[in-house]
Amino acid sequence: MSWLETLRTGLNGVRTHRLRSGLTVLGIMIGISAVILTVGLGQGAQDQVKSEINSLGTNLLTVSPGSTTSSSGFREGFGSASTLTEADATALSSPVVAPDIKAVAPIASSSESLSDDANSNTWTSTVNGTTPSWETVRDRTVTQGRFIDNQDVTDHTAVAVLGSDTASELFSGLDPVGQTVNVDGVPLTVIGVLNSVGDTSSTTGSDQDDQVIVPISTATQRIFGSTSLSSILIEAKSGGTLSAAYQEADNELLALHDITTASDADFTIASEASLVSTSTSVDRTLTILLGGVAGISLLVGGIGVMNIMLVSVTERIREIGLRKALGAKPSLIRRQFLLEASVLGMGGGALGAGLAAAGTALLPKAIGYPIALSGTATAGAIAVAVAIGLVFGVYPATRAARLAPIDALRSE
Repeated sequence: MSWLETLRTGLNGVRTHRLRSGLTVLGIMIGISAVILTVGLGQGAQDQVKSEINSLGTNLLTVSPGSTTSSSGFREGFGSASTLTEADATALSSPVVAPDIKAVAPIASSSESLSDDANSNTWTSTVNGTTPSWETVRDRTVTQGRFIDNQDVTDHTAVAVLGSDTASELFSGLDPVGQTVNVDGVPLTVIGVLNSVGDTSSTTGSDQDDQVIVPISTATQRIFGSTSLSSILIEAKSGGTLSAAYQEADNELLALHDITTASDADFTIASEASLVSTSTSVDRTLTILLGGVAGISLLVGGIGVMNIMLVSVTERIREIGLRKALGAKPSLIRRQFLLEASVLGMGGGALGAGLAAAGTALLPKAIGYPIALSGTATAGAIAVAVAIGLVFGVYPATRAARLAPIDALRSE
């Protein structure tokens, strides 16, 4: 009996019991599509996190103040102290002190109430006092007007650059440039609007399109009334010098703050790489967890394959006995049943891949998260489906091949 004849007989066996075969294929299809979509969801989440972090600026280091201890004796979190100053940022900008640092942007930040004179709209947003280097460090541009310059910082100019969302909330239907925005009662002239980078609050904790940029001198002297910094942003010259820039910033700040032991540092330095690593680790853990759940569906589908093949063997005992009586070898009987199981697995895998492709196109609109369809994961899932058919078909096929012709022929 040729392979082609074996395939034809196997397909006939599957078609004979359409309902059972269909239910078995359905189980495998659901399991395969669940695995592909789970892997795609995890990969999509990782890609989104990397994109959001990259949108904040490449080769980025963020220096945050240390912690404080409240009057009741409890230590508050990092960033609660006032340990960073503009002098620290100026020192880090020196190419002699830190040759691997490309640019430094000090930031004094606070949430403030905003209002406009044109429409009397109100809004609450994050006000960041900084220097012109912020635009380079954050890798941002302005779509309207201009960004703050060194003269604005020197003259304490009452100007502001708005995020795209902030501009829309305050000046809907109007050109924001040239309008006046009141920040906690201080009137500022809008000179520019930042490009949009999307909502990065899930990664950074803040919406980078909803903020107000003002000269740091204006922020500290006229709005906040405090000269302490919320953070210092540092851009390394390249990805290869990020570690060197980290070490240079750490050594210089320890020296400026008269700290001899690194464990006593009153500041912390976080890198873009650490954010990506942490987010990727979390996404990978969730993907493995969800993949395990989806794997249970594959196990159920495999048991379904075994069940239908055992039933098929039972129903076809006389057929098997007749074939063996006519000279069919046990290997031929085993091959036929394994081929039928493989057909069920391949059919479920192909339909599962199609269902996953449809889910990749439709689900992101419903759940709001991207799904990255991986060709490797799809091919692997189909291969797993075929393997399921083979593995779970081994026992029924072996059982059929071991039947004695005389016992099979007289079976009722």
